[in-house]
Amino acid sequence: MIHKPTPHPWRCGPRCEIDQSMNAAPLHRAGHRFLFDPAGVVFWPAQKTLIVADLHLEKASAGAVRGQLVPPYDSRTTLDRLARLVRRYAPETIIALGDSFHDTAGRSRMAAEDEARLARLEAAHKVVWIAGNHDPQASSPSEWMIDTVTLRHQAARVTPGSIEFSGHFHPKASIITRAARITRPCFVVDHQRVVLPSFGAYTGGLDVTAAPIRSLFSRGGQVLLLGADRLHGFALADAARAARAA
Repeated sequence: MIHKPTPHPWRCGPRCEIDQSMNAAPLHRAGHRFLFDPAGVVFWPAQKTLIVADLHLEKASAGAVRGQLVPPYDSRTTLDRLARLVRRYAPETIIALGDSFHDTAGRSRMAAEDEARLARLEAAHKVVWIAGNHDPQASSPSEWMIDTVTLRHQAARVTPGSIEFSGHFHPKASIITRAARITRPCFVVDHQRVVLPSFGAYTGGLDVTAAPIRSLFSRGGQVLLLGADRLHGFALADAARAARAA
C-alpha cells in the first residue's frame, strides 16, 4: 500500500496553533516565539524582526550578461512581495540570510527604480545583509546572533539550547493528493534548526529528500509546505515516502 500524505494545517504540539487572522504558524524554540508565514518568511515579534532567505536579486540580469535572455523583472517582483510583508509586520529589523543578490555586481545592475526602493527600505529599517556564497562581501557578517538565536546563510553546527535559522538550499517538497502531485517551496524544521525557503522570484529548489538537506535532520524533521494562505505540515519521512511513490 502506497502511503500518500494528506496536506493539513501544521500542528506542532500544545503550544503551536495556526493564527487564522495572520495565516501564520507560531513556533516556540529556545525560549522565543516565531511566526512562520506562508509567504516563506519568519517574523520574530519580540525582536520586531523579519527573517528572509535567498532573495537572489538581479538573477535575470546576471543571466543576461552570459547571454541567457529571461524577463528582467525578478528584482521588482521580489521587492513587491517583500514590501507587502513589511507592511504586514512593520518590522524594525530585516535580516536577509545571504544570497540577497545573485552575484557581487548585482546591485550595480539594478534598475534605478528598484535601487531607489531598496535604498528606502534600508533608510526605514535596520537591514542586516548576511553574506552568502553568491554575494560574499567583506562588509557583510557571516552570521548574526541574538540571545540563543543564530542566523547564517548555510547551516552549521548548532549549540545545544539554541536555534539556527539558515537558507542556501532552497528547500521544496512534494505531496500526493487525490487530484495530483503538488510540489512547493517549504520550511524544514526540527527542535534546533530552521531552513527557510528561497524568497527570490526566479529561484529553483532542492527537494527535501536530497542528502544535503536530510543530513541536517538525521533525527527527523518537519516539512512546512507553503500554501496560498496557510502552511501544510508533515514529517520529513513522509516526504521521502511520497518521493518513492512518484
